[in-house]
Amino acid sequence: MTMKTRCVLVALATLGATAHAQNLAPVTPYRPSVSTPAQLPALGQLEFEFGVLAARGGQPLRDSLPYTFKLAFDKDWGVLLGGEAVVRTRDGGATATGIGDTSLVLKRAFIVNDTTAFGLELGVKAPTASSAIGSGKADWTINTIYSRDFGDLHMDANLNATRLGAPDPGAARMQTGASASFSVPLDERWSATWELSGLYNAGAPATAQMLAALGYMPDKRLALDIGFTRGLTPGTAHWSLFTGMVVPLANLR
Repeated sequence: MTMKTRCVLVALATLGATAHAQNLAPVTPYRPSVSTPAQLPALGQLEFEFGVLAARGGQPLRDSLPYTFKLAFDKDWGVLLGGEAVVRTRDGGATATGIGDTSLVLKRAFIVNDTTAFGLELGVKAPTASSAIGSGKADWTINTIYSRDFGDLHMDANLNATRLGAPDPGAARMQTGASASFSVPLDERWSATWELSGLYNAGAPATAQMLAALGYMPDKRLALDIGFTRGLTPGTAHWSLFTGMVVPLANLR
């Protein structure tokens, strides 16, 4: 872990302590799974998610610091702004370092009852990364969500379609994705998450991965996670390791 990363983590821990002192609402973590829940964060509460991700077992090797800001401006609508603060790729002897692409998502929640909810996300990925890191073109995505509690077991299922701005040579412009995440509490503070996800793009290798993670909430205003992914197809990175946190920043109501 670099000195810059250590400084960022210390700063975020300080933010978490400040949020606790302000007595903000409990956080609604979206990370670490690929799937997003239908539920929105607490109304008017700005939440910040931050992580460290290292992908190995394929080319290029990739390290990044993903982040997301989340805000619900009423009970049904919210917005997400995310990206990667730093990306470092290594492909053979070539190394590239810089910021990643930036995504903006408008989210609509359809809450049925205490155990069932649907969601719809419309998003755009802006090409803020250099050509050595990103595609250099904007991608547009629509994501449908189904969230359900089965007793203590929580499920988030996503089905999405993305119009790629710069598909690989010979690949289709439309890409589809599917994921299903399952989480269960282990005790009052610990939880476990397991997920399957994949992408399909005609003319390009399909990707699929399995994710497993542990979550820890020392209190309701700080969520920590650590876990790994394992690639299930040749087109997927063999494995990755990640850790991260979720904290509330401010009440904007």
